Parts: sequence; C-alpha cells; structure tokens
Amino acid sequence: MTVVLDLDGVVWLADRPIAGAADAVARLRAGGHRVVFVSNNSFSPIAAVEGKLERFGIPAAGDVLTSAVAAARLVRAGERVLLCGGPGAAEAVTAAGAELVTDGDADAVVVGFHPTFDYEELRRACTAVRRGARLIGTNDDVTYPTPDGPIPGGGAILAAVVAGSGMAAVVAGKPYEPMADLVRAELGADLDGAVMVGDRPDTDGRFARAIGCRFGLVFSGVTHRRDLPVDPRPDLVADDLAGLAGALLAPAAVPEAPG
Repeated sequence: MTVVLDLDGVVWLADRPIAGAADAVARLRAGGHRVVFVSNNSFSPIAAVEGKLERFGIPAAGDVLTSAVAAARLVRAGERVLLCGGPGAAEAVTAAGAELVTDGDADAVVVGFHPTFDYEELRRACTAVRRGARLIGTNDDVTYPTPDGPIPGGGAILAAVVAGSGMAAVVAGKPYEPMADLVRAELGADLDGAVMVGDRPDTDGRFARAIGCRFGLVFSGVTHRRDLPVDPRPDLVADDLAGLAGALLAPAAVPEAPG
C-alpha cells in the first residue's frame, strides 16, 4: 500500500518536527508500505524539502512532490513567466524551460507562498495579468500551520492578486487536477488502495477523493477534533501521524480470527 503524506501539519509545523512522525514513517516503511510526500507548500526547492526531512530523521530522496512542480507543468518552454513566489517555484518554472521575468508583459504569472510579498510585487503581478498573462496559483490554502497557530498562506497572496487583477486563477496544487495529474503520472498503479494523510479536509480530503484514495485525517495541524464532522468525511482519524500509522499497521499485526 502507498501512503501519501502531506507535510505541513502532518510531519512538521514550520521548523518544528511533530513528535512521532519520523518513527511513524519508519514503521510504515518497515511494514512494507511505500511512503511519499505531496505538499502544497511551493516555497522550498525539492532538494531543500528532502534535506529538511532527512534532518528530521526521514530519508526522502525521490519521494517529494510539491505544488511548485504541478504549477510548472502549466507553463511551456520559452514562455515568459513573472514569478510572485519563492525559490521552489523559481526552480520548477526554470526546469520547465520558461524564462523568469521580474516586470512587464508576461505569458503567465505564477503565485506562491513567500514571506517577502509586498505591494510593489502585487502591482507588477496584477499589471501583467491585466495585460493578458495567465494567472497560475501554486495553491489556494489561505493559512499555513505553525507552532504558534495559523499564519496567512499562499492562498492569501493569490487572493490579493485575483482581487487586484480582476481575473480568476488556475490553481495547481491539492485538491486540483494539475496536482492529481502529477501524482497519477508519478505513482501510477501504486495509487491502488492508497491512503492520503493530511490535516485539511478541504485540501487533503478532496484530493484523496480526486485520486481515488482513502482519506486519513490527523489533528496535528489546522483541523481539530472539535471541528468534526467535516466534509469530505475521513476514512480514518487520529491525533497525529503516529496514531494513524498505528491504525494502518494494526490489521497486519493482528492475526485474523479463525473462521
């Protein structure tokens, strides 16, 4: 079975690992399950995400997909892209063969989470969109979980560009089709019987349904038990990834009763 894990709110909160997450991943892998990580956070390059997981005790080389990669699949080689995002989005767009520009006309504007967003950047992005550039959001999560509570996320930045330009965005990340296409292309038949584990029903839960997976909801990020019931309804719930891993491993650990 493949276990698809969100990162923010499941494995870590900003730069703080969630207790038991590394051990949970190790137990799942030891139990024969493939573990991959699918994140809506487009800020960091893939190697940086893999490195952070490694520092937290989770080897992950080749097992990370982000909304930056999904967004880059929406641009074409040779296009001019005005980036309103972080280094992860820049890496992905450049790898797609597009040219990054900082101002003026563009074929596309790509918007993602980055803490240096300001009014001048908003002006440049909105101007390019009003002049005909396609508007692409890496994700539309309006908040980002941290140890001190939620802060504005990439979706809040995207909402400002949508409002300022008067144009709707194509969103690449979970739960939308560009990310679903990316995951299907990368995992293929490994999605059969898979479980998507996340902390946001509206993002991770809807994404699980989009790719035909069960949805495991954890309460270590944005959503808490007091928020139940949620839509879509999760197939599994647990306080954190350690608890959810235990639920997934339990059937294999307990012998079937004789019939």
